[in-house]
Amino acid sequence: MIDATRPPTKEQPTKPMNTIYLVRHGENLANLTREFSHRAVDYPLTPKGVLQAQQTGAFFRDHPIDAIYASPLRRAVETAEIIGAAIGRAPTVVEQFREVNVGALEGMPPTDAVWAEHDRIVRSWFEGRPEQRFPAGENYHELLGRMRAGLGIALRGRAGQRVIIVGHGGIFTFTLQGICRAIDLPALMRQPSRNCSITEIELAEADGEWAGTLKRWSAHAHITGDATTQIIGHPAFDTP
Repeated sequence: MIDATRPPTKEQPTKPMNTIYLVRHGENLANLTREFSHRAVDYPLTPKGVLQAQQTGAFFRDHPIDAIYASPLRRAVETAEIIGAAIGRAPTVVEQFREVNVGALEGMPPTDAVWAEHDRIVRSWFEGRPEQRFPAGENYHELLGRMRAGLGIALRGRAGQRVIIVGHGGIFTFTLQGICRAIDLPALMRQPSRNCSITEIELAEADGEWAGTLKRWSAHAHITGDATTQIIGHPAFDTP
């Protein structure tokens, strides 16, 4: 029954959703050595990484892009600059898109045992213990909060726009479930995030938070020829 004594509520107009393209950086030396790289370890692109970025830039020439953002790490900035040159957009560096802060693991020899410790902590996040943190590093709450803050910077004042964010496989993968809730993250993680792969998300703001719909995960058909052979950088995927 309609209450005639109450004034009619005014429906808020729905803002058009933004489309986000999460682009993992091109190949760098840390992929080949399997080193953790959050801040102290910071390599440029390899020649193959440059080629991957060039092919990704060629892909985006056919897609209208309103802005491009990048993690401050060299491999991400260089990838974003190459893509940006192809589409006529200069990238903006956003600190919040830096790779996962693994704390004391960065700088350690990248042995299988060190990677096992990394995987143990990540696994604990998705087994209901998001407060677990890397030694002298961050926990899941902090990582997800950082990613959301970065999205807030990149999407401020935008509606119905298309934005590229060039960053890292770790932060993109681990925060995806916190941004796009209706996904099967373990199933997605069986297909690793490849260098210069593209993950497409439609994002809308709801109650002050970003709510996303995953459209494509780790698409890499645009990477061809000599750029296709990849070292993921994780022993689970790179062991012959």
